[in-house]
Amino acid sequence: MEHGRASLLAISDLHVRHRENREILDGLRPHSERDWLLVAGDVGETFDDIVRTMELLSRRFARVVWVPGNHELWTVPNDPVQLRGEERYRHLVDTLRGLDVLTPEDPYPVWEGPGGPVAVVPMFLLYDYTFRPPGTHSKDEALEAAYDAGVVATDEFLLHHEPHAGRDGWCRSRLAYTRDRLERLDPDLPTVLVNHFPLVREPTRVLHYPEFALWCGTDATADWHVRYRAAAVVHGHLHIPRTLVHDGVPHQEVSLGYPREWRSRPAPPAGLHRVLPRGERA
Repeated sequence: MEHGRASLLAISDLHVRHRENREILDGLRPHSERDWLLVAGDVGETFDDIVRTMELLSRRFARVVWVPGNHELWTVPNDPVQLRGEERYRHLVDTLRGLDVLTPEDPYPVWEGPGGPVAVVPMFLLYDYTFRPPGTHSKDEALEAAYDAGVVATDEFLLHHEPHAGRDGWCRSRLAYTRDRLERLDPDLPTVLVNHFPLVREPTRVLHYPEFALWCGTDATADWHVRYRAAAVVHGHLHIPRTLVHDGVPHQEVSLGYPREWRSRPAPPAGLHRVLPRGERA
């Protein structure tokens, strides 16, 4: 390991149930003993896989920050932990805190390394069905169009929302909670906003199945990168790793994705993505 400049690094969508992804995970190492790692969700589907992976990463990096993806919130039949909805999320938070992993429920840490200082803001926001396909004007119309097209996220069957009135109701609750915390930050301090789902709709425009955008975010966060002084936005979920710039702010999709996706690309998976300092390769 080098003892040079520290970096703020990121990855998401590890999906460790796949052997090839576990092999990539085994090779993930910091470049400096002071590197931080942002994990933007979809580590795995079973509680043990998630905890085992996060424990491994927490031993390697100086600080690990995690946000849940939709897969962490699934309740799958083969998982001994059959908690649902909010109860499952809270159990994950409590367990990962025991590994010294920061979660969306913890105080926002300040990255003081190169590119800082910035407040690193892990967020759990979900989606509210407002990324609707063209020609639809309500949640019901959009879902009907998605079902007619045969494009339905597995969340509809495995991501339970108790005690909230729907996944969109859970999203509204998380938006209010997170907005309140963001408003109380030092107004002179830039941020790095970390969420599993994109904060703006633009990254979803290239989806092969546009109906899937319904399960990819919320219009309520369209201006958060400006309102909350983002130096960068980090997300995953789409399995299309790239950086799009909005209002001068890089929105970095940092997913690994499924082997069937990255095996077909001309270059191997990037692994870790550097968030700060900007302009350098990880």
